[in-house]
Amino acid sequence: MRRLLLALPFALLPLAAVQAHEHDHEHGSLSAHEHGVARLNAALDGKTLELELESPAMNLVGFEHAAKSDADKVKVTAARAELDKPLELFALPAAAGCKVVSQELESPLFGQDEHHDGHAKGHEHQHSEVHAHYQLECATPDALKSLNLAELFKRFPATEKIQVQLIGPNGQQGAELSKSSTSLSF
Repeated sequence: MRRLLLALPFALLPLAAVQAHEHDHEHGSLSAHEHGVARLNAALDGKTLELELESPAMNLVGFEHAAKSDADKVKVTAARAELDKPLELFALPAAAGCKVVSQELESPLFGQDEHHDGHAKGHEHQHSEVHAHYQLECATPDALKSLNLAELFKRFPATEKIQVQLIGPNGQQGAELSKSSTSLSF
């Protein structure tokens, strides 16, 4: 399953390369880090549902620097608490009987459990990202008719768009969801 999800970005590479070229041409520089925009990869394979969310910290807590003030620390703790509840955050129907098998949250904002990729610390905090990876086991995967991100938009109002890539029983699809268009069918 992990391989299935990791293969997804490569399957979409030609499209991304074309968009990157157009974007590069229009704006003079290319950055995958765009405030208000998050990315979600979702894959349903049998009873296993994997969700991988990547978002600039700005969308989730309103800032990207290390949380030093008490107010900032409260925001980080609150965002992490929301991210710790994927069944609610992704509004998965109770009928699907999904249970969290594993989840990982990574961000410079969360402190000790961050993963270093060899970036210098100063650079790391200019564009803080939050990565959340969930693996769920669903007793009745047929009950998963759609992926609805309304709750995610509600809990993190600074998130304006989520670029979704989904692999499900009906193949692969991509969509850009927003507050006015929050769901994608499996």
